[in-house]
Amino acid sequence: MTPGPSRADDDRVRWIFGGQLGSPFDDGGRMLLIEARSVFGRRPMHRAKAHLYLSGIRHRAAELGDRVEFHQVEKYSDVVEGRTDLEVIDPTSYRARRYVRRIGARILPSRGFVTSEADFALWAASRGGKRLLLEDFYRTVRQRTGILMQGETPAGGQWNYDIDNRQSPPKGAVSLGLPDPWWPEEDEIDASVRQDLDRWQADGLVELVGQDAPRRFAVTEREANLALDSFIETRLNDFGPFEDATLTGDWTMAHSLLSAPLNLGLLDPLEVVSRVEAEYDAGRAPLSSVEGFVRQVMGWRDYVWHLYWHLGEEYTDSHNALGATAPLPDEFRTLDSAAISANCLSHSIDGVKNHGWAHHIQRLMIIGNWALQRGYDPVALNNWFIDMFVDGTPWVMPANVIGMSQHADGGIVATKPYSSGGAYINTMTDYCGGCRYNPKVRLGPDACPFTAGYWAFLDRTEPVLASNFRMKQPMAGLRRLSDRGAVVAQEREREGL
Repeated sequence: MTPGPSRADDDRVRWIFGGQLGSPFDDGGRMLLIEARSVFGRRPMHRAKAHLYLSGIRHRAAELGDRVEFHQVEKYSDVVEGRTDLEVIDPTSYRARRYVRRIGARILPSRGFVTSEADFALWAASRGGKRLLLEDFYRTVRQRTGILMQGETPAGGQWNYDIDNRQSPPKGAVSLGLPDPWWPEEDEIDASVRQDLDRWQADGLVELVGQDAPRRFAVTEREANLALDSFIETRLNDFGPFEDATLTGDWTMAHSLLSAPLNLGLLDPLEVVSRVEAEYDAGRAPLSSVEGFVRQVMGWRDYVWHLYWHLGEEYTDSHNALGATAPLPDEFRTLDSAAISANCLSHSIDGVKNHGWAHHIQRLMIIGNWALQRGYDPVALNNWFIDMFVDGTPWVMPANVIGMSQHADGGIVATKPYSSGGAYINTMTDYCGGCRYNPKVRLGPDACPFTAGYWAFLDRTEPVLASNFRMKQPMAGLRRLSDRGAVVAQEREREGL
């Protein structure tokens, strides 16, 4: 846990936000929690996300008891305007940071990440203009923290065990056969949240989509630690090998489901990876699984947080390198999975509808890949990911969506677009067996929209991507495609999802 400042000034009240609900953000003293209804009415939002944040705020207020000043109001300004006694740990969005500075709150350094903003700035400056690569950042953090290190040498002699973490799902299986994850038990606070959301929606104050029952993600520190314990005990060992795999009958696979409680501030990420590292040290977990998890939490999660601030507020709205302007389809905006004919996309959107969550390959190589191929507006897609996912925040999504998924930044985050045809999906999932389309076919009524869409995407973006050295081989394949014109015309005329 990051040590807090002295609480010598007893007149200060610490205003904590929805991403600061755990003990890492509590140094003792008086606290302020504000439930502002307007936050949930800015854009359509997944019901499970709205429920999660409201439940988290209300549970934290109950935990703090007499130490908290808790308000349920329309706007933050109803409580904080004109006050001179507030301090805040720097919040997690540009909008919130501007606001707390405008009202004159005392600002404390941000927390909740392994690397501080100051340390990242020093690392970025030390690069001498070279690209801020994840791998280089990750190795630096490993060396600084000593996580999975043996002196100056990475544990096992390698920094990266990705090659061991790309197994296809077991053939013929409908699930990994692992015990169910730990699930929280709803209480009267959850009941009150559900009643309020029903009333707000009926009154037209909010627009909610998707399902929120039962609640599946932790909203208290106790719940988050139980979820972590469950992951370590039942799924950590299988996390690495099947990190990228998907089975229709197993929406969680071996994933931890900790992204939401981490983003609520309920867990200290360094303590989380230390717990997981201890399993490897004790001989209870394979290095490939442990390293893969550490890379996600201490590497990628910290990396996208710091890129959010390093790249600037304009990053999200000012990049559209591939000229993508198509609006999001209704099936995305309403999470209407039944109207989608491609089985992999339908199942992935159905998972979002039911849980407000999907694992990273479903996000990147199915939903993101589909959007990339069809040129959906990257800003609209970024907002959709923020609003539809329980772990979606303004800082999480830009590098993930604008950069990695949609290549809208032209290569700042990722050196090439993450697009593939149906063959990859057929290898890493069991979706294709139950689909009306054939992943090996690119032309005709059985043509897989991912396989055909891949070639149509290359055709559309060839003027931009032809000079990308990592795209030379795919572009050469496009130029050799005998039915290129027919495939492109087919995809241009394809209707529906």
